[in-house]
Amino acid sequence: MDNSAYLAAESPLPVGFDGARVEAAVRELLIGIGEDPDRQGLRETPARVARACAEIFSGLGKDPAQVLAKTFDISHDEMVLVRDIKFFSTCEHHLMPFFGVAHICYIPPKDGRVTGLSKLARLVELYARRPQVQERLTTEIADALVDVLRARGVMVVVECEHLCMTMRGVHTPSSRTVTSAVRGQLRDPATRAEAMGLINRSH
Repeated sequence: MDNSAYLAAESPLPVGFDGARVEAAVRELLIGIGEDPDRQGLRETPARVARACAEIFSGLGKDPAQVLAKTFDISHDEMVLVRDIKFFSTCEHHLMPFFGVAHICYIPPKDGRVTGLSKLARLVELYARRPQVQERLTTEIADALVDVLRARGVMVVVECEHLCMTMRGVHTPSSRTVTSAVRGQLRDPATRAEAMGLINRSH
């Protein structure tokens, strides 16, 4: 299949992406909701949506080990925290956006190696750019830090607004869903309290 029309320099195509098939599906969707895909305002919509999907779902098939591969030996054995990592994702139940922030706290492995701070943001982006549910997104980030980075302790807290709740269904604007995943030494009550205190300091 020729996907050259959907390539974006900053976002490699998702594994298995078929742009022509996405376009055909969007055209059928427009017909299905009672629209005319051949009217002037919609003629280019299938192609636009396909290009958007190539970027929005670019995390599919990516390996978190590649994101966390580079580490630095600074013999650091205290917690590292990055707050307010903004991201956008897509609810796999309704294919509508959800968005918010992730807070990541980890205790490096015994050898004191740490990953670059920007890599934590890239890890969030990797998992967010897939059809997702917030609970799994939170767990996947935490597990990658344990499995790949060998972190001795991990806490991931994710706060999101879901458009499938605000635009449809119960219609609850500005409601936020909070999920967390805790691993290893951060299960210790005192350590966990310290991490939560740092996360909530400016909230």
